[in-house]
Amino acid sequence: MTSPEPMKTGVDPRGPAGGEDDGPCRREVHTVVPAAARPAAIEGITPAGTGYTVVGEGEPLVLIHGVGMQRGIWAPQIDDLARTHRVIAYDMLGHGDSRLPPAEPTLTDYAGQLVELLEHLGIRRANVSGHSMGALVALAFALEHPERTLRMATVNAVHQRTPAQRAAVRARALALQQAGAPAGIPATLARWFGDPVPEALAPLARQAGEYLASVDLQGYARTYRLFANADGEHGHRLQELAMPALFLTGSDDTNSLPSMSAAMAEQAPQGVLVVVPEARHMMTMTHAQAVNRALREWLARPAA
Repeated sequence: MTSPEPMKTGVDPRGPAGGEDDGPCRREVHTVVPAAARPAAIEGITPAGTGYTVVGEGEPLVLIHGVGMQRGIWAPQIDDLARTHRVIAYDMLGHGDSRLPPAEPTLTDYAGQLVELLEHLGIRRANVSGHSMGALVALAFALEHPERTLRMATVNAVHQRTPAQRAAVRARALALQQAGAPAGIPATLARWFGDPVPEALAPLARQAGEYLASVDLQGYARTYRLFANADGEHGHRLQELAMPALFLTGSDDTNSLPSMSAAMAEQAPQGVLVVVPEARHMMTMTHAQAVNRALREWLARPAA
């Protein structure tokens, strides 16, 4: 975004940075930062059972992954943003090293997990960003704990699905519950990365597929069931977001449509919409540079 003033909504056809070389036809190459160049990471598990990683120093930035993933999915953002911020990535309830959620969880349960983690780390206020299901958790945290939220960002969020969209995701949740296993991983990766998956993205799709294949089945099913039904929970409260709010998604995301993020940005008092051209649902991996630029611009805005 090139304007010094926050934009309510809109898509910059040149991409989030607004640069001359960042047009829609630009192909981004995912690069891995050598381990020696990264800040040292601190790994831990809280007494209540939340697995986390802390990297870097500075203003805290929390990253919350989506259903079926783990905190390692944020590696491209950690490598970049930990140069200037204290980045905290953690496994949400039922995933990775974290404890299971209740049998019938609510978003408050997941927001409460983040409160417990911040208390454990001695952090009073933080920037909070979430991807997909993590975006719903970030919204819940910001609305329930505005005094602890410096800025809030959603990445590939869902919002007020249509009846057809809601029926499709609920059918996937039911199939998951009945199968007792992460059914349809190839179909999921096709939605996320393309069908067929482009050769350049195959290693990233393989990593996401490995996370899906290794997820705790009970934790995954409980979380996905909540994800399938919680897309409308914040529809009437977005105007309460007093902090700088970024709504970031991809132009080709069939799960988190640009119109969903646009509707959320329109309602949030300091809402900004950014749509990454030619990006699908896992753009934190496939379009990491564009995502990181948008997050850096969001982090540079005056906090609440």
